[in-house]
Amino acid sequence: MQQQTKPIDIVCSTNWELSPYHVPLIIAKYKGYFKDENLRVATIHPEDVSDVTEIVGSGKADLGLKAMIHTLAGKARGYPVKSIGTLMDEPFTGLLYLEGNGVTEDFRSLKGKKIGYVGEFGKVQVAELAQAYGMGEDEYEAVRCGMNISKALIDGKIHAGIGLENMQQVELEEWCKANGRPASDVKMLRIDQLAELGCCCFCSILYIGNEAWLEAHPNEARGFMKAVKRAADDLIKDPKGTWELFQEHKPSMRTTLASLQYARSYNYMRSDLANVDRDWKKVTGYAQRLGIFPQDLKPNYTNEYLTWELDDEEKVDGNAKQIEMVKKQAEVAQSGGVLVDATA
Repeated sequence: MQQQTKPIDIVCSTNWELSPYHVPLIIAKYKGYFKDENLRVATIHPEDVSDVTEIVGSGKADLGLKAMIHTLAGKARGYPVKSIGTLMDEPFTGLLYLEGNGVTEDFRSLKGKKIGYVGEFGKVQVAELAQAYGMGEDEYEAVRCGMNISKALIDGKIHAGIGLENMQQVELEEWCKANGRPASDVKMLRIDQLAELGCCCFCSILYIGNEAWLEAHPNEARGFMKAVKRAADDLIKDPKGTWELFQEHKPSMRTTLASLQYARSYNYMRSDLANVDRDWKKVTGYAQRLGIFPQDLKPNYTNEYLTWELDDEEKVDGNAKQIEMVKKQAEVAQSGGVLVDATA
């Protein structure tokens, strides 16, 4: 009888506390997809989003999830991290605010106001935008809020703050409904439009790995990505069933808010998990413009661990894709999207 090979242990850090868009990672574990690749994966959920590149870069975790711009910034800081795939593709990201608090569609309305940001690079983004719109750093107050942008807005501690359309915006919309206000009172100044980027790819959520671990474990990295690809396929084919299974294993997600956030995340989930060259070029240029990625460094990403046919992004019009996504997300906000009524 052939002796079974001992499973390889992998530690994977999410980019934040457990969230609805982490479905493929969790489903791959509970459906046995990692086991099929002879992997045993432990997931950790850091409270401070700024810790992830250090956790993975220092080898305390082998793999992790992180936004594209932070992956570039981590490399620039000397952390040996590399993107090996994309989980969530170009989620709309911007400065969220509530109707009637003095902020308008004109960025310059933020003069003299408090602007919330998640981590240190968000502060850099705000500073660059302020400069572009003729505001000095003494003409607004930057407030670090971590991922608690929604609460800071609701409590009046900030006038606007950086957040995701599928996460903090949904949370604010639900708060408005519960307090007799229309969901349309939640507004967003999209950073990609303010900064003239042409996409929200700087906030795409990536699968990242410690470079030394990747070099030593190429087959395990391929197996990990194959497993999460199977789970991503399940999500695309059966979004309701996959969400129900996720909730079964993670009861904390059995809420109306989490279901709404999942429905609003669905259209952003990348089916082929690929790193897109076009997006990396845009974000690398943006990171260099912000001064957080040197000109002499090469972008830290690869598709070598993806063993299936990838979509031909050269045929995709990035601007048209963004316009179509605006329509799709508006429809989801009205209808409940893939969960229909978006109830728990």
